[in-house]
Amino acid sequence: MKKAVLFLILLAGYHYAVGQNKIIKLWPGPVPGEKSEKHPAVLRDSLQHVKRITDITDPLLTVFEPKAPNLHTGIIVAPGGGNKYLSIDMEGGEIADWLSKLGYTVFVLQYRVPMKQYGALQDMQRAIRLIKSQAATLKIDSDKVGVMGFSAGGNLSARTATSFTKRTYLPIDQSDSASCRPNFSLLIYPGSLSAGPDHKLSTEITVTKATPPTFIFVASDDPYGLPLSLAYALRDNEVPFEMHIFPKGGHGYGLRKGNKAAEAWPALAAQWLKEYIIK
Repeated sequence: MKKAVLFLILLAGYHYAVGQNKIIKLWPGPVPGEKSEKHPAVLRDSLQHVKRITDITDPLLTVFEPKAPNLHTGIIVAPGGGNKYLSIDMEGGEIADWLSKLGYTVFVLQYRVPMKQYGALQDMQRAIRLIKSQAATLKIDSDKVGVMGFSAGGNLSARTATSFTKRTYLPIDQSDSASCRPNFSLLIYPGSLSAGPDHKLSTEITVTKATPPTFIFVASDDPYGLPLSLAYALRDNEVPFEMHIFPKGGHGYGLRKGNKAAEAWPALAAQWLKEYIIK
């Protein structure tokens, strides 16, 4: 009986608690375009002290409430993992802990993997709509909901910030009447935003004057390239943005100590948020 009640609660798309964190299921019914049945994410392995999950068929948000005076601002964090898995602790929970201590309400997104980039975009759009439609309950401002992505999650965040006029799924409830435009984006070592010898901006990313303010951080020795084409597109469209290219750091460092790039970007991002978003 208890299992049946729990199932009905999840099916209804309500919040429920796991430990101290609430969970928000994105899709109360069938997941659009998903052929596999819903099941919990699969722990792939832990490599170099990074917990990696995969085979996600039931996308969700883990909510981290502010641990400092509430800034009434929501940030959706999209971990990376090459679209094969999600580095759920290093680029998820650890980021959320840091941001929540600054006063932000953080939502760690478990989007669909492996290799389901279109499904991941659907998940992110739905997540933004859900959060904006429930802003009062979540104690945030509906016009202060942004995205923050790492590596493949940075690519997803960039696509989300530039494709919010594209309807990727049919509306399923009243929440889908809300806008899926993020109010800001932070791209931390975003992956594969350009291609070819001329480093042209990916065709999936179309910057316009409506693209939200953007923060970009990358190391000059990042093997997945520098998002310079995105920066030029933002400038050409007069979109406010800030970009930092650090001398060394590589890729996939989160905010863990021992990597100078990892130690540098958090303060820069926090200051940008404070000056341009929280003002």
